[in-house]
Amino acid sequence: MTIEPPPWRATVLTLFPEMFPGPLGISLAGKALASGLWALEPRDIRASATDKHRSVDDTPAGGGPGMVLRADVLAAAIDAADAQDRPRLVMSPRGRPLTQARVAELVAGPGPLIVCGRFEGIDQRVIDARGLEEVSIGDYVLSGGEIAAMTLIDACVRLLPGVMGKLVSGTDESFSDGLLEYPQYTRPQTFEGREIPDVLISGDHARVAKWRLAEAEALTAARRPDLWAVRPKVPESGKKRKPLKITTGE
Repeated sequence: MTIEPPPWRATVLTLFPEMFPGPLGISLAGKALASGLWALEPRDIRASATDKHRSVDDTPAGGGPGMVLRADVLAAAIDAADAQDRPRLVMSPRGRPLTQARVAELVAGPGPLIVCGRFEGIDQRVIDARGLEEVSIGDYVLSGGEIAAMTLIDACVRLLPGVMGKLVSGTDESFSDGLLEYPQYTRPQTFEGREIPDVLISGDHARVAKWRLAEAEALTAARRPDLWAVRPKVPESGKKRKPLKITTGE
């Protein structure tokens, strides 16, 4: 008898579990969730509160505006989730930027536990005590970590085996080799006087591949000089170009 491994699982600690699955319940992610290719476990942080008011926050030490999530309550919620052998993340604008490389690492594991902060943030002591990895999806501030968590989960789920129709869909796109994706075209061949580039309808796959690489490199150099600055060296004649490995700084 073959025992199937448990599906990739995302556990989300939040003050608003009713926000899930939200967008994750439709399209590719939703179909994969319904078919059991992955699992979603939203958990209410307030369930770990101990007072009659189910308090989860308090005023910041040292003064200042807003409220801060308490270390004891959040630590209890993390412990109750029983995720000792899984990545523990907290969505935070001060975290390390999420990259496709980090997404691939998370996909290769059992799935993360994700803490969604609110208010002015969470007590630093629980971040340190529970080994939370701070992750950012961009240089801006949201009302809470829930939407950021959905973004991270969606980026992971689409790469899970069986979710996308063709495996190449997850390997031939932006950031998969350190470059932005080349421009895409489809019918009609002429749109408002604009034509599909001749090379794409030439039937010459080698020319198409060369054109796409050149376009991807030009776009990356123009729009993401940070990625372009760490691009691999131009390969010598006859040698295969090595894809860029984007590290996370770990």
